[in-house]
Amino acid sequence: MTDTDVDLADMTAALMQSRQTTLPKRLAAPGPDARQLAQMLEAAATAPDHGQLLPWRFVLVPQAARPRLADVFGEALMARDAAATPEQLAQAREKAQRSPLLMLVVVDGLRGDPEVDLAERIVSAGCAVQNMLLMATALGFGSALTSGKALKSAGLRQLFALVDGEQALCFVSVGTVQSHRPGRARPAPCDFVTCLAGPGEAAAAPERADSLYAF
Repeated sequence: MTDTDVDLADMTAALMQSRQTTLPKRLAAPGPDARQLAQMLEAAATAPDHGQLLPWRFVLVPQAARPRLADVFGEALMARDAAATPEQLAQAREKAQRSPLLMLVVVDGLRGDPEVDLAERIVSAGCAVQNMLLMATALGFGSALTSGKALKSAGLRQLFALVDGEQALCFVSVGTVQSHRPGRARPAPCDFVTCLAGPGEAAAAPERADSLYAF
């Protein structure tokens, strides 16, 4: 491994560790400009994609379309809870106005080779989203993923012209962080790594990251 490789690995690790979720209500203008958005989307395009199906897409929600999305959020709440208060409806609608950049992530379970199942397509979409979030972090922006019951509403499907086989996965919000919070503790490898046991052995997890090599 060359010094350049080491430097690149260190930079990549630092970038990954610096990424954290910032709630959309704490993301304000300015958001990414056209060039920065292009960089984010180009990063998304590097995600693994078995068979090159491109089983996901992003739908930008510009400011002019936010009132339509707000209507969908309000209608979805009323459909779930006819007794929702005006304050609750206002809060639901207001979510459409948060963050300067807002995108819906859509996964297509039918596009292309039917042998590539939905789980693999969702993994590909997740990789695309993570690449995009890392690029947003590198550009100095905060970001968040949000979901909710409105994603499954008929109104949202109609607004975003989702076709059979497509599902709304989540929203991506990107903007300038207004207030920072301490980063959350990251899990250690021993919290999520085990080793497949051999005959007569019990599965075990490494106690430390460096003990992974003992496996």
